[in-house]
Amino acid sequence: MRTQRMAVSVLAVLGTLTLAGCGTESGTGAGSGDSGDGSGSVRTGPGVTGVHWTVSSLTVGGKKTAAPAGAHVEIDSAGKATGNLGCNRFTADVTVEGDKVTVGPGTTTEMGCEKDVQQFEKAMGRALSGELTAAVAGRGDGKTLTLTTAGGDSIALTSEPPAPLAGTTWKVTGLVSGSVATSLPAGTEGKAHLTFGKDGSVEGNLGCNSFHGTAEVSGSTITFGALASTRKMCPGPEMELERALNGVLAGRTTYEVSHRSLSIEAANGKGLAASAPAAGK
Repeated sequence: MRTQRMAVSVLAVLGTLTLAGCGTESGTGAGSGDSGDGSGSVRTGPGVTGVHWTVSSLTVGGKKTAAPAGAHVEIDSAGKATGNLGCNRFTADVTVEGDKVTVGPGTTTEMGCEKDVQQFEKAMGRALSGELTAAVAGRGDGKTLTLTTAGGDSIALTSEPPAPLAGTTWKVTGLVSGSVATSLPAGTEGKAHLTFGKDGSVEGNLGCNSFHGTAEVSGSTITFGALASTRKMCPGPEMELERALNGVLAGRTTYEVSHRSLSIEAANGKGLAASAPAAGK
């Protein structure tokens, strides 16, 4: 998706995001664990690094909120965190020492988001800042990570294997128009999905009608042939979603798979966001 990047602290940016994708202001993260040269560092840790952590929920002031689809965090061995806070992507410098994870300055995109997602991102930005205590439980895929702030707020995360483009049932979770992301029409959540076959086929549901067709994958592009679909009439929101998806799944598009998230964008800037179901479901 087309976005812009600005050098700011994650906390400062998420405190100023609006639905229109307004500007951001500079700030500094809590740097008690910073290496002092603008980069983070990793020493001993409880298995936090080198794992794709899907954000499950955020608990602030005792109130638990489920995370938007696609929210995730990764921390590499060089002390850099990357991920998605529900709508916008971010990077940040991180220091890991024992069970302490200190998140410093970073960058974020400035995609316009729905109000509820925007609110989650602000809260997530406040929690994912400064010194956190990390607790990892389990082994392999399915491990859990809890990051807890000094004030007792916490981020719950789980590890899952990546999902391949072909053979995965991708559930459509949002729509994109240029630099603005929107949620699905009310009442259509969980209805639209698509699955790519290794033979160049694609099938699924557009929110109302089921469909099948061809999808030629080459590099970072997917070229869709004409889609054949059933012809049911459905309530207004479902038909609205169907029209939007028909506008995306036509002709040459660009796509990106990020672990268990899929984005597809047409030449006109219209796009979709989708996610793979949790492993084992």
